[in-house]
Amino acid sequence: MLDLLSLNISGIRKALLTKQITAVELTKAYLQRAEAHAHLHAFTALTKQKALEQAVDSDIRIQQGSPRFLEGIPIGVKDIFCTKGILTTAGSKILQGFKPPYESTVTSQLFEHGAIMIGKTNMDEFAMGSSTTTSSCYPHTINPWKRNTEKDTPLVAGGSSGGSAAAVAARLCIGALGTDTGGSIRQPASFCGIVGIKPTYGRCSRWGIIAFSSSLDQAGILATNIEDAALILEGMSGYDPKDSTSAKVAVPRWSTSLDQGIKNLKVGIPKEYQSDDLPDDITNLWRKAIEWLQSEGAEIIDISLPYTRYALPVYHIIAPAEASSNLARYDGVRYGLRTQMQVKNIDEMYEYTRAEGFGQEVKRRIIRGTYILYGGDDDSYYVKAQKLRRLIYDDFQAAFKKVDAILTPTVPYPAFPMGDKMDDPIAMYLNDLLTVPASLAGLPALSVPAGFSAGEQLPLGLQLIGQSYDEETILRLGKVIEGYANVIDTTRASNYL
Repeated sequence: MLDLLSLNISGIRKALLTKQITAVELTKAYLQRAEAHAHLHAFTALTKQKALEQAVDSDIRIQQGSPRFLEGIPIGVKDIFCTKGILTTAGSKILQGFKPPYESTVTSQLFEHGAIMIGKTNMDEFAMGSSTTTSSCYPHTINPWKRNTEKDTPLVAGGSSGGSAAAVAARLCIGALGTDTGGSIRQPASFCGIVGIKPTYGRCSRWGIIAFSSSLDQAGILATNIEDAALILEGMSGYDPKDSTSAKVAVPRWSTSLDQGIKNLKVGIPKEYQSDDLPDDITNLWRKAIEWLQSEGAEIIDISLPYTRYALPVYHIIAPAEASSNLARYDGVRYGLRTQMQVKNIDEMYEYTRAEGFGQEVKRRIIRGTYILYGGDDDSYYVKAQKLRRLIYDDFQAAFKKVDAILTPTVPYPAFPMGDKMDDPIAMYLNDLLTVPASLAGLPALSVPAGFSAGEQLPLGLQLIGQSYDEETILRLGKVIEGYANVIDTTRASNYL
């Protein structure tokens, strides 16, 4: 008898087309598993009715001999994607009761290709956070991995796409949509021992994604393996005339090129990412991956990205400034929360609504962003930050004249215990130290699970950064790392399961 929850996309396709299983059976199995693991708080809500309706449609199409390429594949959808008629909150009280009258482009495309939505996944409020503990209306997401020690404190799943990462790691869905502004797909992927890819900015439409920082936000995917990530990414990519930042470029069949090998590819190792502060676990894994790539014919080249040391402060000027502008629309007038306090005028209504609706981290970033843009003084901060952003981009372009891709750690450490760093915003911001540069440059970047920390045996990820619209190269390199990592330890199941 088939173990439905162990199948990858290729296995599900085969089982569905040979009538070994039905899409309804598969969907019910995932819904039951999600219910049984509700303690992880990976989902904000399960969309049972919609999922079963989609599954019935999938079975009909299969019976008629016209299956689509993601037919019957159960996915999670981060609660930042607008889903027609289904509660969408971006993890915030301010959007209490909001059921969009439209569907985001990315979810529309996936549904048109046959994917089935199991539920909406948990997240940091408005994608502002690195732990999925800043939501103002949902419980903290728990990482499915447990430390291999006597300590019982749950671990964070990372963020802001922590619900998606936890859902995939716990096999509550095959893949899950996330968004990445400064590392919000790659960092939780590393913490949860799964694959996470942020494609090139403009590769996937932002229409219908609740905005945090418009020049940085990008949809992406989290999955258990490289092949599944490539397949789902194919289904969600493409030009969208409704999004002015969407690029008119062809969408390759990345899934068909994964096994082409990496012989003669040049992989850069930036000296700025090498530091005595990196734990030995991370450094040793990085060196090991370099050896894996060399053994498959890749050439390793030392490079320099001098301006990347400014990436984190640049990000924390640009992102809050854009957030301050984007979040000004939440005022209690048209949709979402409106204060029940007795107010004297509309200004008080705005004030009380926003005070009650926004969480602490969102308020912190709005205030900082408003200050950055205040009084026409934007040249002191925002414009200078954008100039530095261009220099960071130029660094990458110079490097890509010598190399095809860049290999770095994803995060400087494994998942940390719930409660750690939460009272120190600066410590939390440092989670994105190694992921922010690629976001500022708009480049595709992939986190692939490559090993485990010593002692506690927690997942560690490595990051591959590619040239614009060259997701293929980093996926091929990631496939090689994935293969070697699986030889060393084939265990991907969580210690909690």
